[in-house]
Amino acid sequence: MSEPLPALCLIAMPGRRRRTIELSQEAERRGFAGIYVPSPMGAMSMCEALSWQTEKIPFGTAIAPIYQRTMVDFAQSAAMMHEVSGGRFRLGIGIAHGPSHVRMGVTPGKPLADTRAFIEKLRAQDGFGPLPPIFVAALRKKMVALSGELADGVIFANVCLSHIPQSLAALPEGRRNDPGFFIGNMLPTCISDDVAAAREVNRRTLTNYAFLPNYRNYWREAGYIEEMDAIEKAIAEGRRDDVPKYLTDKWLAETTLFGPAAKVREGVSAWRAAGVHTPILVPSSAAGNQLKAIDEVFAAFG
Repeated sequence: MSEPLPALCLIAMPGRRRRTIELSQEAERRGFAGIYVPSPMGAMSMCEALSWQTEKIPFGTAIAPIYQRTMVDFAQSAAMMHEVSGGRFRLGIGIAHGPSHVRMGVTPGKPLADTRAFIEKLRAQDGFGPLPPIFVAALRKKMVALSGELADGVIFANVCLSHIPQSLAALPEGRRNDPGFFIGNMLPTCISDDVAAAREVNRRTLTNYAFLPNYRNYWREAGYIEEMDAIEKAIAEGRRDDVPKYLTDKWLAETTLFGPAAKVREGVSAWRAAGVHTPILVPSSAAGNQLKAIDEVFAAFG
């Protein structure tokens, strides 16, 4: 029996939102494991479209920042999508990052306390109908443990393959081995026979994350101490253009997928073997935009 297909991350960019929905329908026809939508460009809005425009593929937010909407609005929208889709919608929630908080004009509290309070308050809402499964975006072990305690799944992003067993050890054993508990990871992916070019695409993608303290703290925990120290020194000294050179090839091979189609497929298998039930490919292309990248993924897993 062939290995199941991974899931996809899709973003409905302005000017091609309808095309993105069409590609989602194509992913469904091809048998991909799901569609997960990050916060840029309206994750909840795209998921509402998917609830009407797809028939069987699971889909969800990855993530919806918990400070972005009122609790009632979250509950009403989530219940609507859960019902219309026949239970295929998953509400992935998370704290998001400092720049997102500035854009939203919010002041976050303590991540663990705020996430716990959000889940408890959401589940206390009534009058809107049944609510969907809740997935928690996590990097470090305390948030992973919280997802195992209160949620229906955990979504990682840009984590290290060698460290994922330690992260999953924060889950109760019953959760780790429960096929009904979602364990996913957002994986920057560039498919190209030009390995160096594909690697550089992923390096550019991850550079923005290297400026975020929560990601640097996670990567330091995962063993990349010298790299994170060098990045923080460069930032402190105003050498922002030097940051990418500290994202080493070894580190990129641990956190992303790049290279020929066969190598990327092997990478997906390696993440599954490490305990990630649902690898989520975040496609980029060395030869075009997201649409080109999706075509390359379809060809690689055709």
